[in-house]
Amino acid sequence: MQAIGFETPGGPDVLRIEDAPLPQIGANDVLIKVAYAGVNRPDCIQRAGNYPAPAGASPILGLEVSGEVVAVGADVPPAMVGSFVAALTPGGGYAQYCTAPWQHCLPVPEGMDMKKAAALPETLFTVWHNVFERGMAKDGETLLVHGGTSGIGTMAIMLAKAFDINVITTCGDEAKCEAARSLGADLAINYRETDFVEAVKDYTNGKGVDVVLDMVSGDYVPRNLQCLAEDGRHVTIAVLGGAKADLFVPLVMMKRLTLTGSTLRPRSDAFKAALADEIAVNAWPLFANGDLSPVMDQTFPLSEAAAAHARMESSAHIGKIMLEVAGG
Repeated sequence: MQAIGFETPGGPDVLRIEDAPLPQIGANDVLIKVAYAGVNRPDCIQRAGNYPAPAGASPILGLEVSGEVVAVGADVPPAMVGSFVAALTPGGGYAQYCTAPWQHCLPVPEGMDMKKAAALPETLFTVWHNVFERGMAKDGETLLVHGGTSGIGTMAIMLAKAFDINVITTCGDEAKCEAARSLGADLAINYRETDFVEAVKDYTNGKGVDVVLDMVSGDYVPRNLQCLAEDGRHVTIAVLGGAKADLFVPLVMMKRLTLTGSTLRPRSDAFKAALADEIAVNAWPLFANGDLSPVMDQTFPLSEAAAAHARMESSAHIGKIMLEVAGG
């Protein structure tokens, strides 16, 4: 098969198309003929040499795909052969064929666009776990999400609004703010022109937000804590702005704040299977019936993965960047 690989870590230009062996199918795996693969920030971080694949995972990039199941492992229901799925993968998505645990797959119903299906798993699993499970967001509360037009940001806005949660987001320019508003954000703040801490306080009449979904970390953390209401929850899912933060601990104590976070890829197959089951009941139907649809940016052929990574790292994108492998 053809796949995207790289000899040494570096910038987007190290990526190249190459021949690779078909992946071996484990007892609980399905083999997927890939139609589309999603491009995510962890792919860029792995390519740069800062996010090694977990033990046993494919060294090939790519954490989400859509496609047709063409073979199954010994412990997989045989009826899955011939079905179309969107899958959260442990790696290997930037290729013509990819394996994934069968319990990490979501069914793609007839009429659902395969490209949009591939754009969902990584952000959907991440947002559901961190906003609704770890962040315990519920209807009537207010969520602050940074990077509102990223794949994670757009997913967080859509899902939160679907469950009657108020959303405040930050974006880097007015066009992105307008895009966030079109998705339902109640307040979109241009962080280059406005202090988001003051804007949040003004909008909430000094109360603050109940949950912060933070992808920046670094010096954003103490500012996020100022935005939180009493009993607020701060959930970190990435450290794009730095891995260390200075905290004023008495503020955490006085407001009774909860600071948490997670990474999805290293979690166990059993955890991801349980998460997929919860999503299949509570969130997947919203996309399967067309009530919600992922925000799509640009699509590149598999051979142009380097250009896709360059676009992601430029932060010019709004929504998901995709790779077309076999189409669909």
